[in-house]
Amino acid sequence: MCEANVYIDNYDGKGEILYLENVDVIRPEDGKLFIKNLFGEQKFFDGQIKEISLIKHKIILTKRQTT
Repeated sequence: MCEANVYIDNYDGKGEILYLENVDVIRPEDGKLFIKNLFGEQKFFDGQIKEISLIKHKIILTKRQTT
């Protein structure tokens, strides 16, 4: 299997928190990230990809910075 877990970095000052497990699709859609896992669960995240580790099956996202 090639799925990964998605984490949000520095969410409310808590470090990395798990956002969605067993993710197999991430794509940009309407200025956000569409994320879908193997079980059909879908989420949209307003942010960007910070890091992808294929060896660790881990994707780290960061919230979009507002100015």
